[in-house]
Amino acid sequence: MQVPWAVVPENLRTLRHYPRRHLPGDLLAGLLVAALAVPQSLGYAAVAGVPVQVGLYTLPPALLAYALLGTSRVLFVGPISTVSVLSGTIVRALSGGDVELAVRLTSALALTAGVVLVVAGLLRLGWVAQFLSEPIVTGFVAGLVVLIVVGEVPALAGLPAPTGNLAERLVTLVGGVGDFDGLTLSIGAAALLVLFGGQRLLPRVPWSLLVLVVGIVLSSQAALVDHGVLVVGAVPSGLPVPSLPVVDVRLLSGVVTGGLAIAAVGIAEGLAAVRTFSAEEVDARTDDRELVAHGAADLASGLFGGMGVGGSLSKTAANASAGAHTQLSGITSAVVTLGVLVMATGALADLPRTVLSAIVIHAVWALVRPHEFVRYARLRRNDAVAALVAFGGVLALGPLGGLLGAVAQSLLGLVYRSVQVDVDEMGRVSTEKAAWGSLASDPTRRTYRGVLVLRPSGPLFWANATTVLAQVERIALARAAEGGLRAVVLDLEATNQMDSTTSDRLTHLVHVLRRHGVDVHLVRVFGEVRGVLGRAGLLGELGPGHLWHSIAAGVKAARSAPEVDDEPDVTDLDDLEPEPPADDDEPAPDPPPRHVP
Repeated sequence: MQVPWAVVPENLRTLRHYPRRHLPGDLLAGLLVAALAVPQSLGYAAVAGVPVQVGLYTLPPALLAYALLGTSRVLFVGPISTVSVLSGTIVRALSGGDVELAVRLTSALALTAGVVLVVAGLLRLGWVAQFLSEPIVTGFVAGLVVLIVVGEVPALAGLPAPTGNLAERLVTLVGGVGDFDGLTLSIGAAALLVLFGGQRLLPRVPWSLLVLVVGIVLSSQAALVDHGVLVVGAVPSGLPVPSLPVVDVRLLSGVVTGGLAIAAVGIAEGLAAVRTFSAEEVDARTDDRELVAHGAADLASGLFGGMGVGGSLSKTAANASAGAHTQLSGITSAVVTLGVLVMATGALADLPRTVLSAIVIHAVWALVRPHEFVRYARLRRNDAVAALVAFGGVLALGPLGGLLGAVAQSLLGLVYRSVQVDVDEMGRVSTEKAAWGSLASDPTRRTYRGVLVLRPSGPLFWANATTVLAQVERIALARAAEGGLRAVVLDLEATNQMDSTTSDRLTHLVHVLRRHGVDVHLVRVFGEVRGVLGRAGLLGELGPGHLWHSIAAGVKAARSAPEVDDEPDVTDLDDLEPEPPADDDEPAPDPPPRHVP
């Protein structure tokens, strides 16, 4: 029977032409990354407040789902630190210490995040995923790392896990310093030393797997549990049957809110990894397809009792450097994890919890990038402030509150920057035909007596139209008071959309300036902007010969008006190509002339 390839996912269709030369690299990369992912997944499950096997349940379905639908050939999808700590914070608040309920809630959060991402991708909302700026994400992740490390230190040292906010937990930790278990702390410290030292000396070696194996062997041979060292305990074998978690309806609002947060954080890191390691594959559809692929990975994980996932920067880097060419490497990692679930879970029972904490601390430590804070401070102070505010927000408000604060900060920053639009007076660049630039950057640029050329530095819309056009009015009336101003040429090149508030403010501006004897010409008005201004009646009020495709044409028309005495300097505009006014029904097909800042 012939395979109906038209209905087969694109990534599977490519297997028909899979180059055999890629097979060794994909298999080796899958094995090496599985050696990193399996130990870290166990640790991230502990961070999320669920039994360690939940981390293993997550990997196979998530990796297979992304391999079918993802756009990147090397992206590794699975449990990540940011999603784990968010999930753990939400689950602990909702479960009240009930482990079974915590497992169900964790799966429900993954399913909710999956639904959110798939729907967003189908609605082509991929642009929303870019909403959090890089400085804010950097600060947010750094804050999460601090929370994770503080949360893992008790298990590393054999202390009871403290509760409360960050300050309360730090006070409890400091107060309990004398109660640490010496053997537990020694094992954890040795594991950290091997992980950090080994990574520096031989970065390609899977040190987390080696530490995990040595920890299990040492624990079983020396019966560490009899000496007070906490171990993971029995881990069920096999992958659960797919099912939907049963959650009390009273908890649904918390699950939905948490799912939205997990979706936002998971896709943010995933898209960053795609752009870093698969830049040549990125196109206009990438964000939307990645939303669907990440959502499918979350859904698959949740159905099999797993946790929320995201694209991992560190494991994607390891995958690429190990020689991965296609998502066959991810499929290989999924198969390896299934093998662990079927054949090796019995050995995990003797894994010291302190070793797991060391693996988690080592995994997240690389996410802190102090040099990025320094770079932001050097490039733009506001970016450094944004990163520090996001960092402090996570520490003060916790992961979920910090995320909401980061989103609010992004919104405020967007609104602030959108309303901070200046008005530039323009002059003609004498060395280039049809090029115009700001007089503020070069006062020697050519101006024309009786005509004032102004350009808003950003798009006009309802939030800034009143302020920006008031600037235009003040500049024009001040110049008119000096005498000789007959016309303002207003360049609207930066505005590609128009709303009723902005058109009303433009109409008001025309009325005010004409009452003072100053005519108005609009230039570089295209597409929707022109249509809205026409329907608003402004173009009719301006009359014929007041809408132009270039600044030069507008200036030439204003200078040739009867109110303006002809002067010799108008003739230097004659070397431009003659242009009809833009009052005809269709805009001219030629692109707007460029301008020089």
